[in-house]
Formats: sequence, C-alpha cells, structure tokens
Amino acid sequence: MRLFRAGLFGSTVLILVAAADTAAPDQAVKPPPSASARIAPAERRAFFGELHLHTTMSFDAWVSGTKVTPDIAYRFARGETVMIPAAQVAKEQGLKTDAATVPARRAWPLDFTAVTDHSEYIGAVAQLDVPGSRFSQTDFGKQMAQGGRQQFFDAARVIEGHMGPSADAMRAAAEDANAWTVEMKAANANYRPGKFTTFIGYEWTASPGQGIHMHRNVIFNADHAPNPFTGVDSNKPEDLWKYLESVRAQGIDVLAIPHNSNLSDGRDFDWNGSDGRPIDAAYAQRRVINEPLAEISQIKGSSETTPELSPADEFANFQILDRIYKGESAPNQHGSYVREAYGRGLVIQSQVGANPFKMGLVGGSDIHNGLTTSDEAAAQGGSFGTDPKSMILSEAIARANLDMTGTSKIVRPSGQNENDPLQLGSAGITGVWAEENTRDSIFAALRRKETFGTSGTRIRVRMFGGWDLAPGLLQKADWVKQAYAHGVPMGSDLPARPKAAGAPTLVLQAMKDPTGANLDRIQVVKIWLDGKTYREKVFDVALSGGRKDDPATGKTPPVGNTVDLKTGAYANTIGAASLSAVWRDPAFDPKTPTVYYARVLEIPTPRWSTLLALRAHLPVPTRVPATLQERAWTSPIWFTPG
Repeated sequence: MRLFRAGLFGSTVLILVAAADTAAPDQAVKPPPSASARIAPAERRAFFGELHLHTTMSFDAWVSGTKVTPDIAYRFARGETVMIPAAQVAKEQGLKTDAATVPARRAWPLDFTAVTDHSEYIGAVAQLDVPGSRFSQTDFGKQMAQGGRQQFFDAARVIEGHMGPSADAMRAAAEDANAWTVEMKAANANYRPGKFTTFIGYEWTASPGQGIHMHRNVIFNADHAPNPFTGVDSNKPEDLWKYLESVRAQGIDVLAIPHNSNLSDGRDFDWNGSDGRPIDAAYAQRRVINEPLAEISQIKGSSETTPELSPADEFANFQILDRIYKGESAPNQHGSYVREAYGRGLVIQSQVGANPFKMGLVGGSDIHNGLTTSDEAAAQGGSFGTDPKSMILSEAIARANLDMTGTSKIVRPSGQNENDPLQLGSAGITGVWAEENTRDSIFAALRRKETFGTSGTRIRVRMFGGWDLAPGLLQKADWVKQAYAHGVPMGSDLPARPKAAGAPTLVLQAMKDPTGANLDRIQVVKIWLDGKTYREKVFDVALSGGRKDDPATGKTPPVGNTVDLKTGAYANTIGAASLSAVWRDPAFDPKTPTVYYARVLEIPTPRWSTLLALRAHLPVPTRVPATLQERAWTSPIWFTPG
C-alpha cells in the first residue's frame, strides 16, 4: 500500500491506495440497489440533462463577469425564474438597466443537472465578492478584481505554475471559500427525487500545454464526496483514475467524462498512455471502468469526426472547432475525435485483448455563467447562456460575436489567434434511458452507457441489437420489452453469436423534439477492424418523405430547406415526426470486430448566428452556414467474435 494525496489546497486528504496501478475488470462498480429495481427495463424513459456547467465558483467564469451561484444555476436548470445581477448582464450582454437584477428563465426544464466548476482553486476568485476578504487585500487579488481576459490568463498561469505568492494567495482564498461544501449543499438542496435530479461534480482541468484540453468532468453518485482531485495535483488522467478508484473504495460510485477531445491535440484517444508507453490490457480495463462515457457535443464544437478524418461522410462538417491554434500551428486531429477512437479501440483490442475506448456518448454545454441553455435562440457565440426574452445583447456585443469585420482580433499571449466566435456552437445535452428521475437510476444509466448525446435538441432515440430480433418487431405493441428480452440496448456488447445466426439486427427508433424540428433521417455508422487499421461506413437506414438513394450516385437526395433567412422561421412541412428501422448489416463478417452507433438528423433550422443577426438587424454572416441540421448520437453496440 502507499499514501496518495487527494485534496484541495490546505485540506489535503491522505488515502491508502493499492501499490499496483491496475484495477481488475471485476472491480467495476455495480450500481447499488434502488427503488428503480422494481421497474422493468421496458419501462425506462428518456430523461434530458446537463453534465457540464460552470458558475461563479470557477475562476474563468468569475473574471468574465459571472455572479450566478451553484444554487441559482440548479434552480434555473429545473425551470424556475431566477434573478441575475445587473452587473453580470451588463458585462456579458452589454445590457444596461436601472434595476438591480434581470429575470431569466429556461425555455424548458431539464430533468437532471450537475454543476461542474473547475476544481483548481475552486471558489477562490469569487472571494472578491466578499467584503474585506483576505484575497481582496492581496496584490494578486487586486489584480484579479479587474476581471477580463488578461486576468483569465494570469490565473491560468498561476494554476499551471503552482508556486509563488500568487498561488499562495489563491490557495488561501480557496480555503476561505469552503467552496466544495457550498457545491455539495447546493446539489443536495435542489435534489427533487422523481422531478429533478442533481449530481455533485466538478471539472478536472488538466492542460499539458496552452490551449490543449485533457479535461474531465467528474460525477459522483452520492450526497457527499471527498475533496476534488485537481489539475494542480496532477495533469495525468491515470492519476485521476487512482483518485476515482480510492473514492469507490469508500463506497461512492464515481466516473469521469472526457470533454472537448476535439481540442486535445490528439491526446485524448492516443495510442499511448501519458507516460508514452503503448496502451496495454491493464490500462484499457482501467480506462473503461473510470471513463465509460465521452462528451460528443458542446459549445466548443462537435467531437464526432471531421471531413478530413471521414471524407466520405457528407455530414461530417458539423460545428467543427479545431482551429484553436490558428496563426501558429494546426492541431492534431488524429486521436481527437470519437469515431476514430472507436476504430483505434478495435485495433488495440486485437493487439492486447482489451478495448480502452469502449465509450458511451453524452452531450454538454460548458456554459460559464451558470445558465444552462441549449436552444439556438439562447446562444450568442460565447460561453454564456441567456434568456433571449430578457437578456438582449447590445448591438456592440452582437457585432463582436458575429465578428462583422471578418477576422477575429483576439490573440492569445502565445501569439495564437483566439477562437473565432462564429465557430462556437450552441450547447449539447445528455439523454439517458432510465427507470425514474433519481440519482441512482440516472447514474446507473450513465454507468451502463444507455445514453445518447444531442447538439441541444430533445431528439429521443434508442437502439437495440441482437441475433434474433424479428423484422416486424416494431409493429408489436410490446416491441421494447421484446427488444430487451432478446437483444441488448445501446452501450452494450452483443452476446456471443449463435452458430446458426447471420448478421446482427439493429432496431432503431427516433422521435422529434416536442417543440422542435422534424427529422430528416436515421443513420448507422459502422466501424470495423481491417488488419492493423480500421474502416468506416455510414448507412442511411430510415429516411423521411419516402426518399430513396439515387441508384446512379448511391446518395440520398437532401430533405430540403424551409428556413426563411429574412425572418428565421422554418416549417415542419418536410421531414417526419418519428422514424424507425430494423436493419441488418449487409456486409457483416462474423470474424471481424465491429462497432455500430446511430446518428439522427433534423431538417435544417436556423443557426444561432442567423437568429442573432436577425434580432440585431445585422447582416446574416456568410463565413458560416446560415442553417444547420441538429442531431443526436447514440452510444454504440459492439461485436467481438469468438
């Protein structure tokens, strides 16, 4: 045994951890018994939620003007009208008002939420809002009180450097804030079992280089949790896993979710661990237990794939933000996107016997003002959620966010150009299939990967796979019950293939957002092992409007586009309210490891940049598409021969 440090500045906890760096597969946590155990799997419902949200307790949120607390953030997420300090909306939206506060309400309530403030010096900078605080008297505190981008970079350097008077001041301020207790109290106070679920969580914000993301959101299934493990403690994911394993040894289930792999410069899904050694079976097994999910969509872009990685996929160019190094060097796309990770996982499994990238999918926002929103109308080209009815942007900020000059003028201290605001997207959200709206039930769905991520819309999608699912299954009233009985849901491995079986059957169903756009199509993305590499193919398995592939080109005609670029309105006169399919792989090879996931596309709708331009009476930007096709992605189903 050895001692392991798992604490936060001034409140370090020493935890005994086994000397070995590996965890056996049978150490995967089994969800505790709960009330949901009495509910049959066929009765599971789709719940939508947020697993990536920041408040004033995050240093970068505070310097940007955020005053929303975790408690306010939870109340906003569940649909309450909350009052936002005028100082915040003045800085974020340029909104001038004589009132002390501005009302804000989410367009529709979420079912569950986790506030995931940065664990590094959590709550420290927010001490500047406490009159007479120790931090406000320090030189660094006075410097940070100015707020703004320069102060963000100053704080980031302190976090990366760890040492010196500024770090000492931040450490003391974090102690005074007692922020982890504040975070846990807010989560517990807003938990409404059966109506609204909260999770205690935080973001481990490790960056091995400026602008390179290795961040993880850490989500606990409990009403308490030990102090966070931070990027100051270590920027290696394997060290975070040791912390997670020690927490589970205390009887608290916990998992980590990588996010913004699109900005990881190839490190999130590398062939090697952070020590540079090739991934082996022990590493693969540990990663699957500790990181069973990946975030596929948020305001900083989609992490599914890119046109360069998937040139045959006509829908690969969706919300791509990989130009964070523009002006200096291009980021490494290989190792940064989920679809390639699925392929790499098959290759690694063929070499070492275990797949490190057997991940389910979720979505998130990464919003930094505590107001989690995902509708295009509530986006504004930054990391702030808004109520478009009450938090109207000033013309100056609208112009800046629409970047009317044609080039981003913000430059990082390293000389790199900052993200063009137009490249940012609206937030994503997570969907889960769970028995009830409780912590145990929703966390169990996360753990078994019966999840899907969306680009912000409430598309409801599910997928089953099996060897003897009947072609006419969807016509049966109890088809979901039969699918669970004779197959497996998304996030699972297909059972052993019967000798007499042919190709596996996938059963898919998608329903439109209740207040959103109709559906264009359901696709199945297939990735399979091919020698020492992998291959991929996208299949259209359900199309709206009776469309069929063009026999000459093999491509499907577009669904059409009803968006009026003068008003931002669209019509559900095309597409379908629901789509379904029973599909068998036409090129299945029982000797080839394969992974399947589904992607559902809506008909075109106006992008946030179009809606903002119309509201501000400005030209619709031409450097980005005026419309987009919102989408959802299911967790995969894996097939392993023999």
